[in-house]
Amino acid sequence: MDWLGLGGLVLGIAAVVIGNMVEGGHLASLLNLPAAIIVFGGTLAAVLVQTPFNTLLTASMRGWWLIFPPRYDLHDLIDTLCQWGAAARREGFLGLENIAKVEPMPLAKKGLHLLADGQSSEAIRNSLELDMYKQEDAGLEAAHVYESLGGYAPTIGILGAVLGLIQVMGNLQDPAAIGPGIATAFVATIYGVGSANLIFLPIASRIKHIVKKEYQYNELIVEGLVAISEGEHPNSIRHRYEIVNSR
Repeated sequence: MDWLGLGGLVLGIAAVVIGNMVEGGHLASLLNLPAAIIVFGGTLAAVLVQTPFNTLLTASMRGWWLIFPPRYDLHDLIDTLCQWGAAARREGFLGLENIAKVEPMPLAKKGLHLLADGQSSEAIRNSLELDMYKQEDAGLEAAHVYESLGGYAPTIGILGAVLGLIQVMGNLQDPAAIGPGIATAFVATIYGVGSANLIFLPIASRIKHIVKKEYQYNELIVEGLVAISEGEHPNSIRHRYEIVNSR
């Protein structure tokens, strides 16, 4: 669990709530069901219109990266690649078939199977790079979903504010209706701007950061497996790592 990401989210929301209380407000003043329906329902609807279902599903899963980010340790990976290289030199490429069966990462598993099948280094690189680019695109599309949420939310918040003011203007003869109408107006704006800047856009940035690390990790897998296919000594894989890591 990434306590920093979770802590930042909680701190941001708490800052708004505590600041409101310091100004003499109450927590109940920030809770408004009509405003929440307008802002979050409208924002979600707008994103549903523009986003394919598979992308939306991927985005919903990767949103949890804010709290549970995947772990990409390049130093552990280089050790693993060296072990694979040593196994290939000791047992031949067919010896990697058993390793592939228990390998959890799809990209590495596919590469090990390609090695065991005797594919050329060029074929291995082309096949794995295609999967690597697809994985990167899927991650960036997921980040774009949250960027879209962050873009629509403030605008829908303004729409909620206008609707609240319409209610106020239409019930000037009823003083009891003026307060709830004004509350909906201002709370909708808070929901829109607050959710965009405290939740949606930070999640988008976090996903992009992890996608960059994921790409670097996958790039090292490709370079390592290509080195193994060319019969290079495991120590040369470390040299390839230094080249990739210096980019």
